Amino acid sequence: MTRGIFNWTSEEIVRFLKENNFQLSHSKGSHFYYIGKSNGELRQVAVPFHGAKAIKPRTLNGIIRQSGIDKKNWLNYQ
Repeated sequence: MTRGIFNWTSEEIVRFLKENNFQLSHSKGSHFYYIGKSNGELRQVAVPFHGAKAIKPRTLNGIIRQSGIDKKNWLNYQ
């Protein structure tokens, strides 16, 4: 499972985004683009998919910023 911003996989990120009403818009290469509303604004989030590898913390922080969802919600996700 997840521990803070470490050990998140692409599948866990996608599951979290879908639970927060984001939908797959399109994909290009190994990146999947999700769109959804957060705080009344339309947002697009790029999620890299490289198998079962963990996403690096800096990349996850960028995804969190793109989504506009509060970081506390991300870190409390099980």
